[in-house]
Amino acid sequence: MDHFLYRDGALYAEDVAVADIAGAVGTPFYCYSTATLVRHYLAFESALDGVPSTICFAVKANSNGAVLRCLSDLGSGADVVSEGELRQALAAGIDPAKIVFSGVGKTPNEMAFALDAKIGQFNVESHSELQALDAVARDKGERAPIAIRINPDVDAGTHDKISTGRAHDKFGIAWAEAWGVYHEAADMAGIEVVGIAVHIGSQIIELGPFEAAFTAVAGAVADLRADGHDIRRIDLGGGLGVPYSGEAPPSPEEYGDLAKRIVGGLGCELVIEPGRAIAANAGILVTQVVHQKTADGHPIVVVDVGMNDFARPAMYDALHDIVPVTEADDGAATPADVVGPVCETSDRFRLDYPLKPVNTGDLLAIRSAGAYGSVMASNYNSRLLVSEVMVKGDAFAVVRPRQTYDDLLAQTVLPPWLGD
Repeated sequence: MDHFLYRDGALYAEDVAVADIAGAVGTPFYCYSTATLVRHYLAFESALDGVPSTICFAVKANSNGAVLRCLSDLGSGADVVSEGELRQALAAGIDPAKIVFSGVGKTPNEMAFALDAKIGQFNVESHSELQALDAVARDKGERAPIAIRINPDVDAGTHDKISTGRAHDKFGIAWAEAWGVYHEAADMAGIEVVGIAVHIGSQIIELGPFEAAFTAVAGAVADLRADGHDIRRIDLGGGLGVPYSGEAPPSPEEYGDLAKRIVGGLGCELVIEPGRAIAANAGILVTQVVHQKTADGHPIVVVDVGMNDFARPAMYDALHDIVPVTEADDGAATPADVVGPVCETSDRFRLDYPLKPVNTGDLLAIRSAGAYGSVMASNYNSRLLVSEVMVKGDAFAVVRPRQTYDDLLAQTVLPPWLGD
């Protein structure tokens, strides 16, 4: 459920008319609903009721400072994959002890910054990383708390580009190798083994892959404890899907029940890292129709948002529902291509999508755009980064201003031989 609903034919974000926001800030813009963010976070909190647990929002899904602050105020932790994300989480007030640093390419500088910040856990993804982290921690006279991310060789059944738990994927360490890495870690002066981690992918819409991964982790915990390792934290990752356009993923409650059934009795703190499932349906991307044309008799609707602003359809063939900000009173829906202005054929949001008649200047909303939207944006085609707005009740505020052309041009610094 989200809080973008129609009232008398007009789309509202909570209690604010989306058209009024567009009139104030222009298009395109992202709009986030506070009530939806809160609802989704609390759904995961309720799903893990009864077991020690920490919800670490995956900052890669949406790193807007206002979004992070909203979740921080609810008690959320953070799953980060770079120093930049870590800095954003800290700036939003997230407790460092609730921050997990994931990712396969942590640099020594990033490790040092995270140690200074006193984060709660590093998810180690290679033997090389473990050695580097040990060296950085020893140099500081610290012990880095780690979980080793195992790769359970589970196919999540999702898009190839967001599957992370298969044997050939770059993430984690195969269990056969991880066993030895745990033994080595236990003897390292700069390392404190606290847990085990797993993450098999994103936009997973069935429980089966989770069950396979969690079962593998439960067996690994038993083996590690039998070998003398003090495993007290299990990081189950994220990956729960959302209903973009007709999907029916499990609910947070069903996901939580599965986790509690398989690993809830092991006496460990559970860590989960939802991102998409909290943020996706908490955001829309509002755009304006700028032109209409036909190609070989086929209707094409050109809007002012492009693949540089919202990459998911071009990058993942993702399907997002597109709705009018003001519902049409009459006219039958006609299949049309909704495309952007970027000079790429892949700059398209839906093909043969049923739309009621639209006019130049009409507003459309791309739904479920709150995750992997603005965070993946670029200046491709020298287009300006769009603004972001947050709504709470009957109030709205710009939480990231639209980039200006002066901002864009200021990014270039000429070398001295080219002059002023």
